[in-house]
Amino acid sequence: MHSRIDAAPRLGGKMAIILFVFTLCAFVAESQLTQYVQTTLGYRQPFFLFYVVHSTFWIIFPAHFLYLITTTSHSPSALWRGLSIAITNHLSPQEPTGSLRFPYRKFFRLVLALTVGITYPGLLWFAAVSLASISDVTAIWNTNAFFAYIITVRMFGLKWEPRRLLAVLLATLGVLAVVYGGSTVEDRMSSLREVPPSSPPSPLLGTTTTSIKPTAPLVGVLLTLVASIGYGLYQVLYKKFAALPTDPEVFADRLYDQVPSEDPATGSYGQTRSGSDHTIDPLPFGLHANLLTSIIGLLTFVILWVPIPIFHYLDIEPFVLPQNAKTTFAIAGIALTGVIFNAGFMVLLGLWGPIITSVGNLLTIVLVFFSDMIFGDGLENMTLWSLSGCSVIVAAFSVLAYDMFTQGSLIPN
Repeated sequence: MHSRIDAAPRLGGKMAIILFVFTLCAFVAESQLTQYVQTTLGYRQPFFLFYVVHSTFWIIFPAHFLYLITTTSHSPSALWRGLSIAITNHLSPQEPTGSLRFPYRKFFRLVLALTVGITYPGLLWFAAVSLASISDVTAIWNTNAFFAYIITVRMFGLKWEPRRLLAVLLATLGVLAVVYGGSTVEDRMSSLREVPPSSPPSPLLGTTTTSIKPTAPLVGVLLTLVASIGYGLYQVLYKKFAALPTDPEVFADRLYDQVPSEDPATGSYGQTRSGSDHTIDPLPFGLHANLLTSIIGLLTFVILWVPIPIFHYLDIEPFVLPQNAKTTFAIAGIALTGVIFNAGFMVLLGLWGPIITSVGNLLTIVLVFFSDMIFGDGLENMTLWSLSGCSVIVAAFSVLAYDMFTQGSLIPN
């Protein structure tokens, strides 16, 4: 017997694909704007930009909520009640049927852990780029897709799937080819210093024109390795503990132990303790993930302002406000595109899982590479190695995408 999950968006549904395209484009725009601000406009405040972008995450949920209220028949109370019930069912599944007591402590611990998990890799990157070659740091960081796959297999006791393992390995090798691209050791040692990203998932942002020789390459490489493993772990743990169990990728793969059983009374999956007919079930596409993203933004705003005066006092990053409107608007553009990228990444992480999403995220390397060829001096730095690496990354994602599309949305009982 098979049951079809009509209520949930399909893995390869239009909404997911459109969101994926927007997410990739937002990252490219964010990359180019960040580089423009720090080179052409000369505003080099990497940690402050990091703080601004991550704090701006808070706007995504209110914007989504307002959009739903104004364009659909959903009432604010029904949307909010649906969210509350979904989170309660997810975090407190053992509570008696009909219990609607929201698990505030569990929810706060969850969002605090998510904030730490998405922040500390970027901060480690911030430390590593001043210690090691940026080429080495970038290459090691982008192995997080490989670590995400290893952690997924080990954590959930899965069998190694040759096709997925091959795709992840190819993607990792493709990154190495793009980053190094035929460069020599001397080229890498004299590579330009690259500031930490405003979005940890793919730190390729913001090259400055200041050449800084690596001071402690081994320490920088080790810090980046810890950051890469940590980000791979974050993606897996997000899928396991934060994503709702009604996400379609859970049903399709049966990889995760959160999968709810079928309700014999309704023949549906997931939220059975609605407690009222005036709720939204299932939730609108991406609403739960956007709520988590917004709360991460609020916690970032409240907590991460603390290092700014400390960095200023220690002369690590003397704080300077933007000097003109052009710089201010460009920073606003970085923040907006950063919100789109990170919010889209969180939604896709719940939909597609850490393996496919992390490898798909490597396509940003390809897009940034070609955008540099169009808008920057990337054409001069193009090599056979870099072109081959881009091709391998695209091929690896295509393998995983094919695997995802052929899974369908049927689950055997």
